[in-house]
Amino acid sequence: MISKIILKEIACITGQEHLITARDALKEYASDATRLESMPDAVVFPGNAEHVSRILRLATEKGFPVIPRGAGSGMSGGAVPVRGGLVMAMNRFNRILTVDQDNLICRVEPGVITGHIQEAVEKLGLFYPPDPASLNISTIGGNVAECAGGLRAVKYGVTRDYVLGLTVVLPTGEILKTGVETMKGVAGYDLTRLIIGSEGTLAVITAITLRLIPKPAENKTVIAFFPDVSSAVRAVSEIIRNRIIPTVAEFMDRLCLDCVKEKMKFSIPRSAGAMLLIEVDGDEDFIEQNALRIRQVCELCSALKFIAARDKKEANRLWEARREVSPSLYGLRPHKISEDIVIPRSKMADLVAFLDKLGRRYNLPIAAFGHAGDGNIHVNIMHNRSHPGELENAQAVVKDLFEKVLQMGGTISGEHGIGITKAPYLEMEIPRAGLELMSRIKNVFDPRGILNPGKIFSSSSPV
Repeated sequence: MISKIILKEIACITGQEHLITARDALKEYASDATRLESMPDAVVFPGNAEHVSRILRLATEKGFPVIPRGAGSGMSGGAVPVRGGLVMAMNRFNRILTVDQDNLICRVEPGVITGHIQEAVEKLGLFYPPDPASLNISTIGGNVAECAGGLRAVKYGVTRDYVLGLTVVLPTGEILKTGVETMKGVAGYDLTRLIIGSEGTLAVITAITLRLIPKPAENKTVIAFFPDVSSAVRAVSEIIRNRIIPTVAEFMDRLCLDCVKEKMKFSIPRSAGAMLLIEVDGDEDFIEQNALRIRQVCELCSALKFIAARDKKEANRLWEARREVSPSLYGLRPHKISEDIVIPRSKMADLVAFLDKLGRRYNLPIAAFGHAGDGNIHVNIMHNRSHPGELENAQAVVKDLFEKVLQMGGTISGEHGIGITKAPYLEMEIPRAGLELMSRIKNVFDPRGILNPGKIFSSSSPV
């Protein structure tokens, strides 16, 4: 518990109006998108880097936990205050500071909604490509902390590919600027890349310098249905082999199609075993040419049906299938465990076949959808916690899934991070020597272990 004396000190730093201690109000900050819950002792809303510095210096001196928080949209429990302490909500850091059209960069604060950054720069003919599914609610600071990916990663990469520099506050209170505002820079260790994806365990981000690119002139959306997953996977590989890098290449398996078909405004072939949603961008002639070539490739790969959107209204209609997937799965079971594994693209069909076997072995529906272009598949293990044994079976599926993914040369998390949900499995992927090195890095940044404790490393890990 944080003492009343310490809470008074925090209130003196930010103002009492920016500190929450009432239990009813704290509940909102006890969880994230995982729905796991642990109550904090208090929530503070710092207004500038100096506030953050003074609070962290106090936390290191007194030894209480500080948990940085953006929008709370994370899928691995990264913002859950598992050891109580002080949630540091970054809501007041909500400004786009500058947009430099000459040098194609912008500086933003971590509490800005990612979608708002995209809207602001696109009005100027610029483009910030990373687009996690939560972009209309998640903050850029959370995206950086988790190294968010998104649908356009196959062509444009992920968050770390667009972060040039950071302003951060270390747990010991030092305010540090990392990185550059230029396209090149190799002075010393790359602390920026180290902090990206560190899930709020190394430093608190107070400003971010992002790289921008010119906005593509147009985009075009198509959907193709295939008799099986193998045909769909082969189509993606053939499209890329034909030197077409789609902006988006999304995949849905048969179980997902069954869940969304009643809500669609177009018919899904009865024999369809998989669907691809593909988007290309560029100038008008270029995208029309690529859309035609994609259709030809899909037909050569046994596509059952191909639909190309003629305008934005039709494109939105096609996107409905993808948007409806996740919520529609709750028609199968009231609870789900959602994993975001990544495997080599060529092994996607083998993985879906393995999931089918797992589902039959444990008597649970397991749906797969996600980013076919980069092999990042969202595996949804549906279960009912009130039914005896189903939660335990779902957890057994996770372990079997991770073992298979690593055998295939993949990784247990492509976007969501480790947090608390994947911490027990991290040593399956990273050898003990690697975890011990991470432990030493954590201790250098955070000697008292006050910043987001309990995340990434499980109780059996070095930290």
